[in-house]
Amino acid sequence: MATDRVFDFIIVGAGSAGCVLANRLSADPSVRVLLLEAGGSDFNFWIRMPIGYGKTFYHPKLNWRYQTEPDAGIGDRPAYWPRGRVIGGSSSINAMVYVRGQHADFDAWAALGNPGWSAADVLPVYKRMEDNLNGGDHWRGTGGPLTITNMSGSVHPLADDYLKAAAAAGIPVNPDYNGATQEGASIYQVTTRKGLRCSSADAYLHPVRRRKNLEVRSNAHVTRILIESGCAVGVEYVRGSIKTTARAAREVVLSAGAVNSPQILMLSGIGDAARLAALGIAPVHHAPKVGQNLQDHLGFDYIYESTRPTLNDVLRPWWGRLGVGLQYVLTRKGPLSVSVNQAGGFVRGRPDRDRPNTQLYFSPLSYTRAVPGKRALMRTDLFSGFMLGISNCHPKSRGELVLRSADPFAPPVIRPNYLSDENDLDELVDGARILRRIAAMQPLAGLIRREIVPGPAVESDAEMAADIRARSGSVFHACGTCAMGPDPNRSVVDPRLRVHGIAGLRVVDASIFPLIPSGNINAPSIMVGERGSDFILEDARR
Repeated sequence: MATDRVFDFIIVGAGSAGCVLANRLSADPSVRVLLLEAGGSDFNFWIRMPIGYGKTFYHPKLNWRYQTEPDAGIGDRPAYWPRGRVIGGSSSINAMVYVRGQHADFDAWAALGNPGWSAADVLPVYKRMEDNLNGGDHWRGTGGPLTITNMSGSVHPLADDYLKAAAAAGIPVNPDYNGATQEGASIYQVTTRKGLRCSSADAYLHPVRRRKNLEVRSNAHVTRILIESGCAVGVEYVRGSIKTTARAAREVVLSAGAVNSPQILMLSGIGDAARLAALGIAPVHHAPKVGQNLQDHLGFDYIYESTRPTLNDVLRPWWGRLGVGLQYVLTRKGPLSVSVNQAGGFVRGRPDRDRPNTQLYFSPLSYTRAVPGKRALMRTDLFSGFMLGISNCHPKSRGELVLRSADPFAPPVIRPNYLSDENDLDELVDGARILRRIAAMQPLAGLIRREIVPGPAVESDAEMAADIRARSGSVFHACGTCAMGPDPNRSVVDPRLRVHGIAGLRVVDASIFPLIPSGNINAPSIMVGERGSDFILEDARR
């Protein structure tokens, strides 16, 4: 056992929120910050190139590659959960779509007893973190560390056909779903900068990596938090074959994500006391909600054969890949410089909904997701194809995450309990109807040779529901497992992200979401990093 020197702050996890914390907390040169990351360097071509996430999707070194338990809601199938095991975390391997969430999402957080988290509270935080290349206004920020690029003008021509068909289906085009309202069909905004991915590490960590008061240690797997007299005083981590103890004079901050943050808490004796004792872990603090309140967005695609060439025709043949590869290397432009989720939007599944409850996706390519490790996502189908997809914005189903054993290197048990609330299934059936309605409208209808999956034979509500249970899967937005709230019996952290019952310990990542935001969650995760740094610095000055 090696002993490290004492730091003011120890941050566990160099992901979407952890990189923000490392930047903001080390801005004061008198403060010593240690950032620990279980994964390795993000200096990787497939990370830098935006469309390269198709290669990192199953990457054995860059990705935790979690599998859930077989889930009854989706036909007793396990769901695959890619999670970034690399500097930048999941922001280094995600699809880069930038979605803040609906204003009502954050007002709902505040209404649960979390002051400081309303839409009015988080808007200036979002604006200060953004460098939106479309310029600033009441809603958008410029000059911040995170570059936001609107893909309009760079997307495949079929994306514009999708927007026209959506408008014909009664879904108006929204030029900025991160603005006054989220509702409508849109070209997606992405976190890229000059044709390269702009991860949280690119935005926040790399520009300050040379600060003398900031130490970043990769391949450092934290095994537990050290608790003395009810206070977090440091961490234990393994790097190579060496186990090391690092001490924190002020705070330990968990930013390991919705899977690993609750896992580390439980390994440290913070969780349901009976469950921990049954695994041979001495309970330090009974916190029954650790690992509970698990939420995720569930989605599926309808796949169409197109009469017009799609990205399949570019990415499948070797000469096509060579051409766009040269274009990208020489100009940082072309299909490899953008996300494959090029358009989408947010709609009400039924007119009587009080706000959008369904997210739409349009991708000008098609592929069949295979068993992890068997097929890279960049290997597209042989025919000209595209996909229309949906996911539910506000799932009511709740899952849990528990320890498999006391072994800190064993993956936890993940039980999402997808579609355990029938309302979720009803919403997805409504969403499937919307996909069919869009596909039936011109100009998209004139470009469809046939619907391949699920096919026109799937028509009734019961048939659609059965198809959804058979084919749907995670869209990789896991959150909520260390939920924020004022009541220690119903939450894990307080509104300032301090762990109930343990001094000197916070959780700052997507696990603190009390309710899942509407849409992709990387932007809210980074925002939580900014908000958490505010609280830590404010409390340190008191």
